[in-house]
Amino acid sequence: MKKWIISVSLAAGVVGLAGCSGDGAEGNSDVVATTKAGDVTKDELYKSMKQKFTPQMEQALQELVYTKVLEEKYDVSKEEVDEKLNEAKDQLGPQFEMFLQQYNLDEKSFKEYLKLQLLQEKAAISDVKVTEEEVKKYYETWKPDIQVRHILVDDEKTAKEVKQKLADGGKFEELAKEYSKDPGSAENGGSLGWVDNAGRQNFVPEFSKALDTLEKGKVSEPIKTEYGYHIIEVTDKKEKKSFDEMKKEIEKELKLSKVDPQKIQEAMKAEIEKADLNIKDKDLKKAFDQVLNPAATPEGGEAPAVPEGEEAPAPAEE
Repeated sequence: MKKWIISVSLAAGVVGLAGCSGDGAEGNSDVVATTKAGDVTKDELYKSMKQKFTPQMEQALQELVYTKVLEEKYDVSKEEVDEKLNEAKDQLGPQFEMFLQQYNLDEKSFKEYLKLQLLQEKAAISDVKVTEEEVKKYYETWKPDIQVRHILVDDEKTAKEVKQKLADGGKFEELAKEYSKDPGSAENGGSLGWVDNAGRQNFVPEFSKALDTLEKGKVSEPIKTEYGYHIIEVTDKKEKKSFDEMKKEIEKELKLSKVDPQKIQEAMKAEIEKADLNIKDKDLKKAFDQVLNPAATPEGGEAPAVPEGEEAPAPAEE
C-alpha cells in the first residue's frame, strides 16, 4: 500500500487542537463554560492551551496555515480523500477504529489530515518531471494490488505444523490468532490488507518474492526471513489495466516515488515564503522558524515534521 498513514506521534492531538483553537484570536471573549464562580472564555482557554501545549499549538498552526495556503493553488476532491480513507480502512481492517481511538481522532478529523497530506503531495510533485520512457518502464515493472495474509512463527518445525493443519482443513484466521507472532496482524486473522505496488517494496526480499509467485488462494511453503518463518496466502488480486488506462496513475506514482520528506519540507518552505506569512500572536511567532530556516535547527535536533506517511507496521517489512 502506498504510504499514507499519519505521523501519529505528532499529529494525534494536533487535529483536535487545531479545531479547538480555530476561533482563538486573542480578544475573543466568547464564553465556553459558566460556573457560579465565574465564566471561562475562549480567550482564557486559548491562553491556557498556549501555556501548556505550545509545541502542539505551533504544529496546529502550521497545519492550519498549510491547508489555507495550499488550497489556494491545489484542488483535492472529496473522492480523493475518500479513496485515501478507504486505503487506511483496508490496511488496518478491524483495527481502524482502535487506531482512531488510540490517537484521539475521529473519522472527520482523520479525513482533514488526509486532505492536507494530499495537498502536500500535489505541492511536492508540482515541479517533478517524468519522461514517457520512464513511465513506460515503470509500467512494465508495476504490479497490481493484492490482498495478503500471513502467519509468522519462530522456527521451521512450527511453520510446517501450521502448514499441515491448513492442509487438513484448519482455518487460516484461527491458526493466525493461535500461532502468529506478528502483533500487527495476528488478531486480524493474519491479514496485512491490500498491498499496492509501492507497498511491496517495503517487505523484506524473501517475502516480496513469494508475493510475486503465489497464485490467488494458494498457501505458500514456509518462507524464511530475518523475522522467522512465514506461511503466506494471497487472498485476492486486482487486474493490471492497459498502459493507456493507467498512464496518469503511473505518472503520479512515479513522481511520488521521487519525493522524500526533505522534498516535502522544501515545498512547504517555498509555499509559505510565497504566502507572505505574518503571525500576529507573539507567543506563536516561532511556529515556522524551523520550516523557513531548517539550517538553524539545533544540533542533534530535528525540524518539526511536515506530516508524512508511514506504512502500517508488519514484521515482514524492513
